[in-house]
Amino acid sequence: MKKLLLSAALLLTGAAVAGGGSSMPAGNTIAGIVSNDPNFSTLLAAVKAAGLVETLSGPGPFTVFAPTNAAFAKIPQDQLNALLNDPAQLKSVLLYHVVPGRVTAAQVTGMSSATTVNGADLNISTSGGMVMINDATVTRTNINASNGIIHVIDTVLLP
Repeated sequence: MKKLLLSAALLLTGAAVAGGGSSMPAGNTIAGIVSNDPNFSTLLAAVKAAGLVETLSGPGPFTVFAPTNAAFAKIPQDQLNALLNDPAQLKSVLLYHVVPGRVTAAQVTGMSSATTVNGADLNISTSGGMVMINDATVTRTNINASNGIIHVIDTVLLP
């Protein structure tokens, strides 16, 4: 159960800082996995808008806490549109979902915080078998990619 609750939280890490283009990712990289999962179509659009596709296709390793489409749907549409149209702010928000290195669910449960690629810290807590990253619940964990690992979360993390 704990492993299933950790999947969404770590989506954009170290290589994300370098930036990158917007071509469609391929393979088993973090970007490739996100592009091939319909539950991450909004995240994919955000990654493209922020110019981070090539970064998340790079060598890594990264841990990404990946918000689903339902997580993005919690943001009022006007605020989401404004964020998607502000590449600098969008990049900052996305990099807040990425922790450098490959951090498994088992490792996350032993942590109380993690420093993200954008420099801000995430609060990590566990209670009743649930793992929380700030106010987001981890719903799926340990999606392995060739350049890191993805943990799925139910809420977009805002720095």
